[in-house]
Amino acid sequence: MANKDSVKGTLTVALVMCLVCSVVVSTAAVLLKPAQQANAALDMKRNVLMAGGLLQDPHASAAEVEKTFENVTIKYVDLRTGKFTDDAPEGGSGRAASKIPAASEKLPPEEDRAKIIRRENIKEVYLVERDGELQRIILPVRGYGLWGTLFGFLALESDLKTVAGLGFYEHKETPGLGGEVDNPNWKAQWAGKVVYDDEGRVDLDVIKGSVNPNSPQAEHQVDGLSGATLTSNGVENLVNFWLGSEGFGPFLKNLKAGEA
Repeated sequence: MANKDSVKGTLTVALVMCLVCSVVVSTAAVLLKPAQQANAALDMKRNVLMAGGLLQDPHASAAEVEKTFENVTIKYVDLRTGKFTDDAPEGGSGRAASKIPAASEKLPPEEDRAKIIRRENIKEVYLVERDGELQRIILPVRGYGLWGTLFGFLALESDLKTVAGLGFYEHKETPGLGGEVDNPNWKAQWAGKVVYDDEGRVDLDVIKGSVNPNSPQAEHQVDGLSGATLTSNGVENLVNFWLGSEGFGPFLKNLKAGEA
C-alpha cells in the first residue's frame, strides 16, 4: 500500500482530484448549456427591444421581454441582392458568419468604413408591425471604435430614414469616455435624427462638440462624446457603413419601394 505521505501518494491523490474535478466541470457545462443559451437569447431580445424603444426597463422580467417581443418578426436579408431570403445566416449569427469565407465577403479597404474586414452575406432584421403595417425596423450593426468592435442595434421609423433608437450591447470602450455610448442621455439624442439626405445619400455625423439646433444640418447631427473622438468617429462610421451601399442601403430602398 502506498505511503500517503510519499511523492507517489501525493501525485496519485492530486491526479484523482483532477479527474474528479474535470468530470464535475464537464457535467456542469453540459447541464447548464441549455440555460446559458436561453439566457443569451433572452438578452438579445432585450437589447433589440431597448434599441427599438419598445422596452424601457433594462431589468424587465423575462416574461415581459417575451411578451413584448411577440410584436417583432425576425427575417433575413441577403445583402448581395438587397432582398429578403429564406436562408438563415451560416454559423447562426452575423459575427460567426463573417468568419466563414463562403458566407461572407472581404471588403476592400476603401469600402470598409466600419473596419469590420469581412461582411456577412445574410443578416437578420427585426420588423415591428401592427395590423400588417411596418412601424419600425431594427438593424444589427457593428464597427470598430477605439479598443475594439462595438456591437449594437439601430432602429428606424417606418419612413426608413428617421432614427428611432440606437444601443450597443457589447464594446470595449473606455469607461467615462468612449464608454459613454451607454449613457441614456447620449443615446436619447439619436431619436428623430434623419440618416439620409433628399437624394437618398447617407448623411449623419457625430460632430465634435454640441449640435447647433439652429443649423440646417442639425437633424443629421449628433453630439460627439467628450474626450472620445475615435469612439465618436467609430459610431459615425459604423452607422454610415450599415446604412450605405455595402450594408442595408439597397435593402431599405427596395423595402420602401415594396420590392424587397
